[in-house]
Amino acid sequence: MIWIYRILYIPIFLISFPYYLWRMLKRGGYAKDFHYRFGLIKPLPEKKLRVPRIWIQAVSVGEVNAIKPLIEKLLAKKNIEIIVTTTTSTSYAIAKEQYGDKITAVGVFPFDFWPFSRTAWKRINPDIAILMEAELWPEHIHQATIRNVPVLLINARLSDRSFKRYLKIKFIAKRLVLKFLSSLIAGTEQDLDRFIAIGVNPEKAFCSGNIKFDVAPKKVLSEKEKTDLKKEMGFVSEGSNLNFPSPLILMGSSTWPGEEALLLKIFENALNQGIDCRLLIVPRHAERREEIKALLRTQNHAWHLRSEYTQAPEGTFIYIGDTTGELSILTQVADLVFIGKSLPPHNGGQTPIESAALGIAMVYGPLMTNFNQICKSLEKANASIMCHDSKEVEQQILALLKDQQKREALGRAAKQWHAFNQGATDKTVAVIEKFMK
Repeated sequence: MIWIYRILYIPIFLISFPYYLWRMLKRGGYAKDFHYRFGLIKPLPEKKLRVPRIWIQAVSVGEVNAIKPLIEKLLAKKNIEIIVTTTTSTSYAIAKEQYGDKITAVGVFPFDFWPFSRTAWKRINPDIAILMEAELWPEHIHQATIRNVPVLLINARLSDRSFKRYLKIKFIAKRLVLKFLSSLIAGTEQDLDRFIAIGVNPEKAFCSGNIKFDVAPKKVLSEKEKTDLKKEMGFVSEGSNLNFPSPLILMGSSTWPGEEALLLKIFENALNQGIDCRLLIVPRHAERREEIKALLRTQNHAWHLRSEYTQAPEGTFIYIGDTTGELSILTQVADLVFIGKSLPPHNGGQTPIESAALGIAMVYGPLMTNFNQICKSLEKANASIMCHDSKEVEQQILALLKDQQKREALGRAAKQWHAFNQGATDKTVAVIEKFMK
């Protein structure tokens, strides 16, 4: 079965390679250590006796941040080597920043093709391979299997779309990758049921909860620090203090194309209705800043981009957080959050967990399919509001901006919900320990 995959991969790789070259030019930093993608990862020190080496693949920024408590708990056990690879340029930069001086190595995941994967495996030579969420790489798993190295899929999840696709090819998926998993640790009971339905051995699978609940904010801001950040955004005057009433802040969290325009419309309507508010937008992809600047030029309110200079002029009404790794900091000044990638034509949603952890009221559209069970649980706990379309998003945001009690109630419920769902990391570490032995 792996040979069929290898044969099919060749034309796919040849067709897609120009796309990677294009991304290298479009997204600054993508060319950094590009040779790693061919398996040419920097040689590692010789392995030590009775010191397990664990290779963790975390695809993007969310996964890189999610493994922080996992890495901390593993390192606390001493006598362990950890190698983290990632896929996107942004996540690679963040992984080096967060873990570069704490673990054995940080690298870029190779293309999942036989010569590249084999080269990386020879250089890393791990004792345990860990994948995250829905990332099932056939060649990577095959290289582990022929070396008798256990493969664990942690925080496993399947979106509605992925589940439907896997059901159509479950015979192939089972024979190609699923039967070779040593253990599958699902983020929700629904995800566990879905993986079993497509062929995962139920004796090797269980639900731990989502490890993203265990990720603490980089820093929890004091009230004074929040006020200082609002001053930095130009939302309040320099002479303001903690007792001075500041404008409400509506935030678009990890927004996608079209959502910024909607938020601008809602923001304008809020001002017209006499609501003293400001707009903070943190786009999912910072490289879209030119597109967002073009949009901002179509309206009349003062705006500022954080990437150009962190300090905005006093009197700024719209602040764009087009930087990397600051979402949790910027979110802390918000009074109400809209979660991005949740309205058509986009699908999947961005994580609502961060806003919940900070106790911020949130709304989102109907297409949070990557967080289906999480959002249902939030809604059941009266900790978030799901809107069916953009019109309802506008209605709910305007209503919540006028209703402080409702906003605070949503925020409290979200924080309680988040605290209740913590603990998945300890369960995941316990499984990893079994394979270390």
